[in-house]
Amino acid sequence: MPNSPHANLAPHLKCPQRPLTTGSWRSMRPQVQVEKCNLCGLCDVLCPDGVIKLTAAGLTIDWDYCKGCGICATECYRQAMVMVEEVANV
Repeated sequence: MPNSPHANLAPHLKCPQRPLTTGSWRSMRPQVQVEKCNLCGLCDVLCPDGVIKLTAAGLTIDWDYCKGCGICATECYRQAMVMVEEVANV
């Protein structure tokens, strides 16, 4: 929408050479405890950023966009998702 009054508010979001990733924001990250997880998909549905996906192979998390908000761990009724401290790659 080139005539939109909001067209220039966030030009960085339109740049395919430099996509906006948010994974570096987190200090905690979700960790799946496989022995407790029954693959119900609740974390997939409730993730506000849509970074958790339930696949045939299990749960996958897109670390480039996970902010570490902890909603997945808080809402998991089996306590299969826990938050652990983020460790920088050295």
